[in-house]
Amino acid sequence: MAIKLGDKVQDSISNFEGVVTGIAEYLYGCRQACVVSKELGKDGKTVSTWFDEQRLVPAGEAKATSGGPQDAPTPTT
Repeated sequence: MAIKLGDKVQDSISNFEGVVTGIAEYLYGCRQACVVSKELGKDGKTVSTWFDEQRLVPAGEAKATSGGPQDAPTPTT
């Protein structure tokens, strides 16, 4: 599966779910995606982490918005 920016994905190991907001491709072929959860952390801040592309599976449709970095994710219904 080729991950794209804006895809809603889930990590097959930890079940962490969110939207892909960044993709890194390294010289020797490793691709990683930054996934941002719609849930806030205990401190009220956005939670994000990087995963190897092979660990991610589709998790439905995401409603991506433009506008650059934001302090908290926009709730979707």
